[in-house]
Amino acid sequence: MADVASLVNGVSELVQIPSVNPLQSHDPALAGERRLAEHLANRAEDLGADVELDNVVDDRPNLIAKFEGERPDTIVIDVHLDTVAVGHMTDDPFDGRVENGRVYGRGSVDTKATFAVVLDVLSQLRNDGRRPGPTVHLVGTVSEEMGGLLGARHLASRLQHDGHHIDRMIIAEPTMCAPVHGHKGGVGLEICVRGHAAHSSRPELGANAITAAARIIAALDGEQSRLDTLDAATAVGRGTVSVTEIGGGVARNIIPDLCTLYAGRRIAPGEDPLAVYEALKALVISAGEPLQVDVEMANGTAFPAFFTDPDDDFVQLVAGLSERAPETVTYGSNCLAYDEITASKVLFGPGSIDQAHQAVEWVEIDELVTASSVYRKLLSA
Repeated sequence: MADVASLVNGVSELVQIPSVNPLQSHDPALAGERRLAEHLANRAEDLGADVELDNVVDDRPNLIAKFEGERPDTIVIDVHLDTVAVGHMTDDPFDGRVENGRVYGRGSVDTKATFAVVLDVLSQLRNDGRRPGPTVHLVGTVSEEMGGLLGARHLASRLQHDGHHIDRMIIAEPTMCAPVHGHKGGVGLEICVRGHAAHSSRPELGANAITAAARIIAALDGEQSRLDTLDAATAVGRGTVSVTEIGGGVARNIIPDLCTLYAGRRIAPGEDPLAVYEALKALVISAGEPLQVDVEMANGTAFPAFFTDPDDDFVQLVAGLSERAPETVTYGSNCLAYDEITASKVLFGPGSIDQAHQAVEWVEIDELVTASSVYRKLLSA
């Protein structure tokens, strides 16, 4: 039986340690994952784990905590360390207050709750004089919220290089404690349209980069209309494309010589992400003619969709323990980095994605209790 006070205090304590993705905040008091990783490392060491802080980039380490089990099988639990920014929040992002059956604060649901739950379960087992059944690798990864899943990709490369066999894997996200067996992959296009500046009274002397960018946006909207006509191969749904950033213009009386765009393409199961990227790149360049259009793949990588059969043994095991049916979701996760690590993986965690990234973020205490029950059964001998 879960110690509710311990769970609640565990989440609150972690919320009070800022770990905002440094690509979303440059405030040294808030940005970066190291402080949280070090705190969790100390907690894990106190519980008897072999702990390592594995630097990924710019003093941003992954945490790897290994808890030896009683059986030879292994389970990796990946929980991302970073949170989104807090500038739009309407209350104290880091107070970790407890009200109305909830724990509040940035990261409470996305996704520090899982750290608190898993460490609490492992602490209970240790207090009972027991080790977990499987060997547990509790991993905290950097750069999930922004930056191309650097932490997860680094971990995947390391596991492959070291020849580790991973039987099962849980990627922590707020899923209302349902096992998620699929979501879309993705590729981003960083687009730069190059024109020629001129006085706005003589537009014919220039080449308007914003006008060409507008044609590109219209072409991408047309591609979305085409995607809407396709049949979805799985419950994950069809691919989508959206323009989400635009920048350009120097002054109101100057024909703009430069315009930048960002377009994100969500990849459905069965689609080849590299082929999708090349096709979109050709479409963008053609739409921008006769101007020069440079296209780069964001973060230098493209991810295929994640999809596991809902009848997979591990998916069904988690479904049985949580008493919640397998689902697919619309958002992405670190799961995209682990295709080569193990086929037996699910997204799972307490709370709803609807509370993530909000001006007020919270996790239901009842959800913490449910997640604790699942993990206790899953990690027991």
